[in-house]
Amino acid sequence: MKIVVLKFGGTSVGSIDKIKKVAEIIKNYKKKKYKVIVVSSAMSGVTNDLVKKSKEISENFSKEEYDVLVSSGEQVACSLIAGRLVYKGIKSRSWLAWQVPIFTTGSHKNSRINLINKNKIIKYLKEGGVPVITGFQGINNEHRITTIGRGGSDASAIMLSKFFSAERCVIYTDVDGVYTTDPNIDQNAKKISKMSYEEMLEMASTGSKVLHTRSVELAMKNNLTLQVLSSLTKETGTFIVDEKELIEKEIVSG
Repeated sequence: MKIVVLKFGGTSVGSIDKIKKVAEIIKNYKKKKYKVIVVSSAMSGVTNDLVKKSKEISENFSKEEYDVLVSSGEQVACSLIAGRLVYKGIKSRSWLAWQVPIFTTGSHKNSRINLINKNKIIKYLKEGGVPVITGFQGINNEHRITTIGRGGSDASAIMLSKFFSAERCVIYTDVDGVYTTDPNIDQNAKKISKMSYEEMLEMASTGSKVLHTRSVELAMKNNLTLQVLSSLTKETGTFIVDEKELIEKEIVSG
């Protein structure tokens, strides 16, 4: 199967109008005969609001209940995306981490994905369905909900790409690629069409907010092709690949 994993960040699903655009993006991949796995973050601002509520309840809010609370944002976004796809005539449903299931190890608030059960999702893909899977979460060996920490939805998408041998993992955000510097600060910033994991890691560790370092490390470790695109424009984005795939080497990336 020709599988692509599409991950949509909080700004890409930040409103109903934006979610409708996301559904059109997914529909276009279906037209290209891809089997599509969708991963979504919570709508922008939702997770911060949930964290604020936990602090109002208690200064020492239970870590286990914190994960249950903040993971609910992704559930809302995934339901809205799947609902829109169904309305557009596409077979789709939302999947929470425990329904897949996605297994994690480590502490609450900062777990790591170590196993994804593929059987149900593979069956659903073969039936022509588009699974919309909650990012940022999993379950541990006690069947408690866990969250994956900073950059968690990107990490979820990358691990799903690994386990399902996806052709590539596309990260949709509010920028149309990786630039040599912040285009909001420097009007002469140039978009980079293709760069190596190492270059992206260096930029992420020195302030670039496009991808979190942990997500890039996961992609590099598993040799996965990443593509950064904007869900708001049709601009070509940036590919992040193994250095061996770079034919021409830019003197300076950022």
